[in-house]
Amino acid sequence: MTPARPPDCVRLVMAGADGSPSSLEAVETAAHEAELRRCALRLVHAFFWPAMHPPPGPSPLGPPDGGLREMVGRVVAEAVQRARTAAPDVETTNAVIAGEPLSVLERQSRTAELIVVGSRGLGGFAGLLLGSTAVHLAAHSHCPVMVVRGRKDPAGDVLLGADGSPAGRAAVGFAFAEASLRRAHLIAVHAWPPKTERALGPQDPLASVFDEDRLHDGAARQLSEALAGWQEKYPDVLVHRRLVKAGPREALIRASGSAQLVVVGARGRGGVSGLLLGSVSQALLHHAQCPVTVVRGTGEQ
Repeated sequence: MTPARPPDCVRLVMAGADGSPSSLEAVETAAHEAELRRCALRLVHAFFWPAMHPPPGPSPLGPPDGGLREMVGRVVAEAVQRARTAAPDVETTNAVIAGEPLSVLERQSRTAELIVVGSRGLGGFAGLLLGSTAVHLAAHSHCPVMVVRGRKDPAGDVLLGADGSPAGRAAVGFAFAEASLRRAHLIAVHAWPPKTERALGPQDPLASVFDEDRLHDGAARQLSEALAGWQEKYPDVLVHRRLVKAGPREALIRASGSAQLVVVGARGRGGVSGLLLGSVSQALLHHAQCPVTVVRGTGEQ
């Protein structure tokens, strides 16, 4: 199958298509995202050739439409149909690329401004909340990765996890742009666990050393620094700042119940050097109640 290739200069939203119900939902979401951005849509099917190297066509002993080529053709055709039904005016192309899916999608992400995947793909084990493709791309993609999960609420707010870390700056800019595109409010959340409970325990005599007002003021300062300059760039976006004395994972997962999209950086404050995906972003990918976009900071390896 010869893929239709859009010109290199065309802005692209990309989606992975493997035929699973989760990926078809991602294809529809990607079509709407492309329509929102006035971009082209490219559907990518990564074709991993089995180790036994069976012939691409149907077996003489099997049905005439049972070959690998026919199977891939059906997967791609269904994805294209779903995309064009969701967004008829979006230019939709497709590519079938031989290779291991994680590596293929990572390479393809170099040419896109957003890649959309489902929370689980084919071959997922029962009981697992998130597929390996979503986790891998969130940590390695060259563009923001949207993982489609939970409930879709087009009228909801855009929720930003803002911790003021250098790695999170790209996520702040992306969240403002998304809120502007969607004409939605931006809810900027900075959460911190109470140190008296986390480090000392409420009954420890040293707990009085920590001044909760000072912790609150420090959190407010970090949130202000994280948002600095973006309100002027996006004056149409109404920003609500929320300071939450709770664990960041719990606070954002809870707030995602009324959001249409959550935006976080790949790593934040307290991230372990060498880990490409922080605990907060991983928790949201597994448990958020709406789609999640993970934005890697410039220069992250």
